[in-house]
Amino acid sequence: MSKKSRSKLWFLVHSWLALPIWFFVLIVCVTGTLAVVSQEIVWLANPQMRASPPSDDAPRLNYDEIIAAIKKAEPQTLVQGISRPDESHFALDVDVSYPDGRSVTVYVNPYSGVIQGTAPQFNFKAFTRALHGWWLVPFTNGYSWGWYLVSFLALPMLASLVTGLVVYKRFWKGFFRPTLRIRHGARIFWGDFHRLSGIWSIWFIAVISITGVWFLIKAILFDNQISITTEPVVSVVSRESVPLTSTGKPAPMINLDQAIKVAQEQIPGLDASFVTLPSNAYSHLSVGGRSWYPLMFQTAEVNPYNGDIASTRLLSDRTGLEFVTESMRPLHTGDFGGIWIKLIWFFFGLLLSMMVLSGLLIWTKRTALATANAFKRSNKAPRPVSRPQTVMNQQTPEGNL
Repeated sequence: MSKKSRSKLWFLVHSWLALPIWFFVLIVCVTGTLAVVSQEIVWLANPQMRASPPSDDAPRLNYDEIIAAIKKAEPQTLVQGISRPDESHFALDVDVSYPDGRSVTVYVNPYSGVIQGTAPQFNFKAFTRALHGWWLVPFTNGYSWGWYLVSFLALPMLASLVTGLVVYKRFWKGFFRPTLRIRHGARIFWGDFHRLSGIWSIWFIAVISITGVWFLIKAILFDNQISITTEPVVSVVSRESVPLTSTGKPAPMINLDQAIKVAQEQIPGLDASFVTLPSNAYSHLSVGGRSWYPLMFQTAEVNPYNGDIASTRLLSDRTGLEFVTESMRPLHTGDFGGIWIKLIWFFFGLLLSMMVLSGLLIWTKRTALATANAFKRSNKAPRPVSRPQTVMNQQTPEGNL
């Protein structure tokens, strides 16, 4: 075998070995696309998560009324926290504990206060996010190697975006004169689709790859005990501030509506989407939610006995670096603006998955054709070696005369 033939053979081996990487990237893209709308998929499959209003003008119950309804249905239940999803058609997620030591999340109708069911510990939403984020590899000591493996893909994705913009000169023409030839064969179609989807997904690929790089950096920082947060440690309620009762029962606390009102006075525009009740006599009551900047939560720690604000975590409390890094996760998942933002992320995630699939098909076809041509060349019969004819001067009797 000649040196040129050996080089082609090694190139074919290299090409076939790259196919598992293509499949890995494709699965990560598909699972990420499903993870964006996984909560909505669970909502469709599980009626217990649904919260349709009994009438068009039916008011939502406040948090105190929700707790009262739960206590009425199950008096021994201890409510630990209430979370309200972004979409109004979802039931409330309420964390509760029972006297036997069980702690679960139940779905509560926000209009009637009825407990509609118990959330499973591991559902389709958790499965798709775990499969996409760290390939179900357990976290034993720090971040799992599955997290590193997936987040590392952001580097070649970002590099492919940059190199693609360099290779395709005047790529912006694809916005004004898109080309997708359907009747010129599969190879032409997938090639056009790959380029066209890449052009229209430039912003989305940039967002996903940059946020993915941050997930890689975040894991490295965490596993090396490096912190960049400036969030202070909230002190507990002092012992002197906890009221004593003659009967030994827990001291009465302010109602949740009052705590939310106090927090909203401290944080203008706060949409209180979750509350966390004190876990013991010395814990604060936490109120949090979004305001004008939807990518980040603001919280307030409230003294549950007198309503004083113990501490707050506002947008202005973040450093410039924290403002950027804390925005990464919602930008990556699209979980910050309701169903319409999720649908946009889902559409472009599907487009990115199809772009990876088209690249996989193009790569596979080229590699298969090159392999077939190599086999044809190796099976072809070798040409006979042509020898130069030797002209011999034959001496004749006449020539000797």
